[in-house]
Amino acid sequence: MKTRRIGAFEVSALGLGCMNLSHAYGTPPPPEAAEELLLRALDRGITHFDTAALYGFGKNESLLGRVLKPHRKDIFLASKCGMTGVEGKRVIDGRPDTLKRTCEESLQRLQTDVIDLYYLHRWDKQVPIEDSVGALAGLVREGKVRSIGLSEVSATTLRRAHAVHPIAALQSEYSLWTRNPEIAALDACRELGVAFVAFSPLARAYLTCTLRDPDKELEAKDIRRQMPRFEPDNYAKNLELLAEYRRIASEAGCTPGQLALAWLLAKGDNILPLFGTRNPNHLDENAGGIAVKLESSLVDRLDALINQQSVAGPRYNAATQQEIDTETF
Repeated sequence: MKTRRIGAFEVSALGLGCMNLSHAYGTPPPPEAAEELLLRALDRGITHFDTAALYGFGKNESLLGRVLKPHRKDIFLASKCGMTGVEGKRVIDGRPDTLKRTCEESLQRLQTDVIDLYYLHRWDKQVPIEDSVGALAGLVREGKVRSIGLSEVSATTLRRAHAVHPIAALQSEYSLWTRNPEIAALDACRELGVAFVAFSPLARAYLTCTLRDPDKELEAKDIRRQMPRFEPDNYAKNLELLAEYRRIASEAGCTPGQLALAWLLAKGDNILPLFGTRNPNHLDENAGGIAVKLESSLVDRLDALINQQSVAGPRYNAATQQEIDTETF
């Protein structure tokens, strides 16, 4: 496994997003299967583990704390605040007192004295970003957090936050079919020396070429059922792009999933893909993506094939789009 930098830390270039072990993609796997997957990731050289207070309303942090505590010195542990479960409902709350309290709760669940990277999961637009980041800066001074990140914010908000305290990482969705970071966020990250952590690099399984009919294959509570690109008419159109995509993967000598990860790695040395999986074989496959080197001509063909103009359907529904601050085309 190769490494890349997040702030002062050298971490695995591919990270494991742990959300789907507890949250959002239907029924979570049994605890023993989730534990086995985390340890398998360690064996494959992955040191960057990403969780959040929201995931499973604390259950995901507890899972990581239980399994990874013996390996704490060997891993880079990232979590998030500002969006949590309150009385069974998801609540965005960026008030300083709330962030400080939820950090204490996360430290207990994670069974650690310090979180390496602590993100503001969503910017609470009722609270100035300077106030929320100021609270996180206080946690750094107290030694409870080593570095600060932001999730799903615009380049403008990133710059405002960075003026209060250095931001180590910006995490947003980035893949062939979600190009929004290319509008302004990637340039801002390069300018400020901020790592870009790309979540959903496999386009929520679309780019693995394994999901053929979301309407039949996804569980009732899978979050993809609320995403316009997975609606039957849109997804049928998006599937048409995959025949050529598979041909390019064959030319590159890799699987479709590995191709998606290799494309992101080729986009910049400060970009760190963060994939999620419950399947041990998929974990091994994705980890192997680090070895794939793409010729610039293949990168260009991928850029032209799957992009914001060729993909059918917006990234989020209107209600979710209102909650985030990222640029849109």
